[in-house]
Amino acid sequence: MSQHGKLNILFLPTWYPTDAHPVEGIFIKEHAKAVSLYHNVTILYNEGADRGIKGLYTIKSDIFEDDIRTIRVGHKYLPVSKLRYGAYLWSLFNEFRRLKRKGWIPDIIHAHVYPTGIPAVILGKIYSTPVIITEHWTAFVLKALHRLNKFQVRFAMNRAELILPVSNELEDAIRWYGVRNKFDIVPNAINTDLFSPVLKVDNSDIKKILLVALISPQKGIPYLLGALAEIYKKRSDFILDIVGDGPNREEYRELSEKLGIGAIVNFHGIKTKREVAEFMQKCDFFVQPSLYETFGITFIEAMACGKPIIATDLPVLRDKIDADKGILVAPGDIMSLGSAIEFMFDHHSDFSPQVISDYVKKNFSYSAIGMKLDKIYNECINEYKNADCS
Repeated sequence: MSQHGKLNILFLPTWYPTDAHPVEGIFIKEHAKAVSLYHNVTILYNEGADRGIKGLYTIKSDIFEDDIRTIRVGHKYLPVSKLRYGAYLWSLFNEFRRLKRKGWIPDIIHAHVYPTGIPAVILGKIYSTPVIITEHWTAFVLKALHRLNKFQVRFAMNRAELILPVSNELEDAIRWYGVRNKFDIVPNAINTDLFSPVLKVDNSDIKKILLVALISPQKGIPYLLGALAEIYKKRSDFILDIVGDGPNREEYRELSEKLGIGAIVNFHGIKTKREVAEFMQKCDFFVQPSLYETFGITFIEAMACGKPIIATDLPVLRDKIDADKGILVAPGDIMSLGSAIEFMFDHHSDFSPQVISDYVKKNFSYSAIGMKLDKIYNECINEYKNADCS
């Protein structure tokens, strides 16, 4: 343990933002920022196989990113997958040993998403260090894991001290795969300084609807376009901004043209978090008719900006969106979605931005999530020590 009661927490993420993919695993970075309010965090991230690496692995960078020490490594591309995986493990094991030699000794290894749970539990066993695994992946909810994945999940998660899904629904899905361990729910963290209400200065009569998502079938975008096409036959005082990219972007752009609403649907592509926050602050309300979600971070970011929400009645969203914060509709129900949108056109200002944003601050801010993880870490260490003594 470091001085002043701060713990050394090593994050091993399976996904993490890079220059090429700036939003990949961004929610893991948000967790790291939350924890860094209370403890010393080091990120150790393997960016994957690289044909340009001559040795088994290389350190790409070891710098402070957003005030958090972030070590990025890559491993050699080898033609045999098992050898390639060996190089991946070797990179993490070697960097772990390097940290210890330099005097930075982790009190907790915190893996994010089960693949890095495998090296985490091996390191934890070798170096007598407790391991926690946070899980985010939608594939659990969809029951889409293959045989090898199932083995990896059970190997890692049944050997960790604690599993931290981001929602109750995700916990149920993980248990379905045969994980028999202790669980605690820790949701994703939101930067409530960046995502916060601002006074709207746009007095236009045009209603601004916003959707921020991966442009894929999961997000139910065709249902939203269909609902808006029906509304457009009666009124035209609105626009839809779609922020994000994905495999179906061009298909959905063509669909909006086919439905006759191309003029009021704007596709903006991927934006930075700051730009996303600006879109949310300028919209009148947020709509995302997802067919399934494991957490729904964009809903929470919009709520942090004080915006009312139209969402689908999924268990993971039902826990967060009540009548004070928005409207829930059945997934895939165009008529109900259209009715909710028409109601929100004329009643969005009836929702209190303060009530909505205060809810997010209380439950999803860096300080709220950081405090929850602080309690979990300390309890985990005490239990681990007691188990060693017994």
